Amino acid sequence: MSVLRITASSRKGQVRTNNEDMLLVGEQLIRNGRMSKTFSTREADRFMLAVADGMGGHNSGEVASADTLSNLRFYFTDLPVGLTTSTFNEVIYEWLASINNFLDAKGRCSEVYRNMGTTLVALAYYAGEFYWMNCGDSRLYRLHDGHLSQITTDHSLNTLLGESQHSNYITNCIGGGCKNSYIDVVKCTDIVQPGDTFLLCSDGLSDMLPDDKIASLLKEGNEADAICQAADDAGGRDNITVIVIHIE
Repeated sequence: MSVLRITASSRKGQVRTNNEDMLLVGEQLIRNGRMSKTFSTREADRFMLAVADGMGGHNSGEVASADTLSNLRFYFTDLPVGLTTSTFNEVIYEWLASINNFLDAKGRCSEVYRNMGTTLVALAYYAGEFYWMNCGDSRLYRLHDGHLSQITTDHSLNTLLGESQHSNYITNCIGGGCKNSYIDVVKCTDIVQPGDTFLLCSDGLSDMLPDDKIASLLKEGNEADAICQAADDAGGRDNITVIVIHIE
């Protein structure tokens, strides 16, 4: 049995006029707010934590992130019990195809939504296993024995070029006119260990704070809202969304 102590926060930052990020904790969607929750794997056979960073200009980005997480919440809750790891991967890819079609169709119906899209990073518990998922450049980090490591790989230009500095040009996303969208789905039960801390975030955090600062904040026991505040204090050039998960 694992117990997850979760804090989450999302805010618009200091520069943007609206917040295109959204987060999902279990059944709860949050934008411009914060929350805390404790989940035990004894409680249910599934639980989802996710961050979506919308893009598209005007209000389109916030629509894309909201539609994606709302759709994922329903789809994940409705999955049949007892799927194997390989079948779980298959159904997540089926979901990706369906949400891409949904966002594209919405864009064909209204010009304001054309090519809107979003990133997605998630940590899911299903049928006794943990999985991480990633599409885009939002990130999942793990703090283990005082060492912070990035678990996900950014789907962005810098990764293709082998550069360490983050590029805002992403090469993969949900919607956004991306013709060959894909999602990394990895079973990670073996790395979810008591004493570890995981952090999901949009690039509004990782662009403002270096990894060593994020590690320090986590080691000091800061919750999600305090970590968002640190990115805000550093300039807050983008929307900032953070989920912190302590494994007990």
